[in-house]
Amino acid sequence: MPTKIRLQRHGKKGRPFYHIVIADGREPRDGRFIERLGTYNPVTIPAEITLDFDRTLYWLQVGAQPTNTVRSLLSYKGVLYKNHLLKGVKKGALTAEEAELKHKEWLEAKQQKFIDSLKDLQNKKRQETKKALEEETKVKEKRSEEIAKKRAEEIEKQVKAAQAKQQAEQEAADAEEKSNTETAESKE
Repeated sequence: MPTKIRLQRHGKKGRPFYHIVIADGREPRDGRFIERLGTYNPVTIPAEITLDFDRTLYWLQVGAQPTNTVRSLLSYKGVLYKNHLLKGVKKGALTAEEAELKHKEWLEAKQQKFIDSLKDLQNKKRQETKKALEEETKVKEKRSEEIAKKRAEEIEKQVKAAQAKQQAEQEAADAEEKSNTETAESKE
């Protein structure tokens, strides 16, 4: 019975969620399985992978073949590296303690690299947000300047119109006064 470590799809359309399972290679993708080893959620950022490390290692040692995607997930989690080190222990190239030490060092380096990349993502996101905010403030300032300029022009037009109206009223009053004085002089 050729066993495979594969992904079993669950979740809604456009929002996949996978179970990592041991299944007979002749079964359909979402068919019967022997054992569930973990889950994989590619929708979250970063992708969420939960795995029963010991059982996955056992199945690899027994001869289960992972699919390409599962192989990359197992590599990311360090299961394949641990299997490689244990093969070295069986051959006598390493002791069990050295293998454990190498695996722990690798996990710590991997964890630190993950934390650094997560911090870089957060910093990049902050910088993008800050840059977008600065651009928005520039646009807002331009708009407020244009609005202030238009308001100043409108106020200036209103002032000129008021002055012209006042001047016209003044001239009309002067003309009326002049005509009144002329009529008064002609009567005298």
